[in-house]
Amino acid sequence: MLRIAVLGVGRIGRMHAANIAAHPRASLAGVFDVNEAAATEIAESLATVKFAAAEDAFASPEVDAVLIASSTATHADFIEMGVAAGKPVLCEKPIDLSLERVDACAAKIAGTSVPIMLGFVRRFDIGHRAVKQAIESGRIGELHQLVITSRDPGMAPDAYIEVSGGIFRDMTIHDFDLARYFLGEEIATVTATGSRLVNPALMERCGDYDTVTITMATASGKQCLITNSRRAVYGYDQRVEAFGSAGMITTDNKPLDNTRFHGAGLTGQAPALLDFFIERYDDAFAAVIGEFVDAAEQGRAPEVGFADGREALVLAEAALKSIAEGRTVSTSEIG
Repeated sequence: MLRIAVLGVGRIGRMHAANIAAHPRASLAGVFDVNEAAATEIAESLATVKFAAAEDAFASPEVDAVLIASSTATHADFIEMGVAAGKPVLCEKPIDLSLERVDACAAKIAGTSVPIMLGFVRRFDIGHRAVKQAIESGRIGELHQLVITSRDPGMAPDAYIEVSGGIFRDMTIHDFDLARYFLGEEIATVTATGSRLVNPALMERCGDYDTVTITMATASGKQCLITNSRRAVYGYDQRVEAFGSAGMITTDNKPLDNTRFHGAGLTGQAPALLDFFIERYDDAFAAVIGEFVDAAEQGRAPEVGFADGREALVLAEAALKSIAEGRTVSTSEIG
């Protein structure tokens, strides 16, 4: 039984804590949050320990591994502490908003055999994995083009947006990782455009964008198109299309249910989409915990690791540079 402590019990940390408690080969060893009331609530509801400080979780002999769901600014520090304590780490994205800090962390933990996993949950979605399998098996022939659509149901609170690091590091970073996962080779060039169409005043204040399109290509010529918006009035829009020399495969949204209504003046009316990422990717989040437990028990590298987190951030930085300079950016220019 792998005893896992959770650092940070906001919305995603609470979900992770519950998934750990439900896993047949894991147990929730304790929780920590700077918000003591939130930590107390989760500790009591899941019958676990509340740590007074994050350091206590790393030092505890009753903790085998740590899941980091705290604020982004703490991620690199906590990864370093986990490695120093010899405890496997599952860290939510991104590792840090600064590529320089990520590289400093990489240097500090270089050579470690401690499993470090990044929480890129979309890789574990059953539909996305079916697309990956179709690509790898040759079912669609040679992959030529990849289209990733990712749109949130609505803007996050202003306070969150202001510290998020911007849409590319906060939202698109999942799509950057998914692109690398499907393409199977590194991305060579990035071209991005950004607009302020949903909340122009907030975006202007933050120097951010709420509507972006990114085109990317590998050295061999495989192409990827990513479209993001901070607001889709019809729900959480998550779709992937992989087009190859022998065919195409797609994975679509998940509605509240699979019913379709037909009546006077309309046909095929479908229910709304699932509300947001925890609901849309609930099975995938559970699978993330499963992969982490397996990797920790076997002492092996997880399916998605530290290097994947860094490469996704490189793509985010390339997209920002592309907008700032109005040109296509080579990823070799970054870092």
